[in-house]
Amino acid sequence: MEEFLLRPEPEDPRLTQSVRGIDETGQPIETRVVMERPLTLFLNGQEIVTMMTIGDYPDYLAVGYLLNQNMLRADDEIVGIDYDEELEVVVVRTARATNYEEKLKKKIRTSGCAQGTVFGDLMEKFDEIDLNPEARLRTSDLYALSKKINGAPSLYLTSGAIHGCVLCQGARPLLYMEDVGRHNAVDKIAGYMFLEGIGPEDKMFYTTGRLTSEMVIKTVQMGIPILVSRSGFTAWGVDLAQQAGLTLIGRAKGKRFIALSGSERIVFDSDGSDAQEESRRHRRKGSYEGGYGGGDRDDSES
Repeated sequence: MEEFLLRPEPEDPRLTQSVRGIDETGQPIETRVVMERPLTLFLNGQEIVTMMTIGDYPDYLAVGYLLNQNMLRADDEIVGIDYDEELEVVVVRTARATNYEEKLKKKIRTSGCAQGTVFGDLMEKFDEIDLNPEARLRTSDLYALSKKINGAPSLYLTSGAIHGCVLCQGARPLLYMEDVGRHNAVDKIAGYMFLEGIGPEDKMFYTTGRLTSEMVIKTVQMGIPILVSRSGFTAWGVDLAQQAGLTLIGRAKGKRFIALSGSERIVFDSDGSDAQEESRRHRRKGSYEGGYGGGDRDDSES
């Protein structure tokens, strides 16, 4: 499998726009900012949700959202995906008749951005999933992945204010998605995996965002045994990872990382002596000279 089957296209004119302003000295500047636009999702004839998104890969986003909300089954046959850019609507059609009127009434507020709510029975299949105990993460692969992902063109480097998620296998980054909400980036990858038949058993999920309960739940639902983040943890996220047997690694920057669950999958084949500390250009939230504590210097990860 090749590296970067899909990755961000920061030069796509639909994803950013140029805005004029002034800097801290009062001098005029011109900078690029990320676009966000609504996308209303229908499952067959039923309206499900309106999401704020940058607008790329609406088909993957729609399918992944439905999968991660347990509205699509693993054996569902998708007979059509219709996207109307002008109306900002995407319709997923399945061979199975669906009706989620009762499910739509149950919503809980989440800690994430650009989505706001998830359905209350998100965990209905959480305890039924067995993650691959034989999956392994070599520390040499983790260091290599960080370098490749940081070096890839991205909207973050162009304009900031965005989340990134990457599906990886060994030292290979396969799918790199960005969006204004980390939920959307996760769902795009889930949708691609479903539509293209990519298995999760030997994969790793890499994210720039916090390791919250919802990030853990979605990773487990996708069947991916290893979750890595540049950012930190929440207590519930750690508890759920331990409950599911998910390998959970956070604060992974340069040669440093912390594992709070599933450390038996980690193979320490490199001490990080050949791993380079990140340049300031690539540092995101929590990455700064003073170490791990505090120092949230960039709002792109909130």
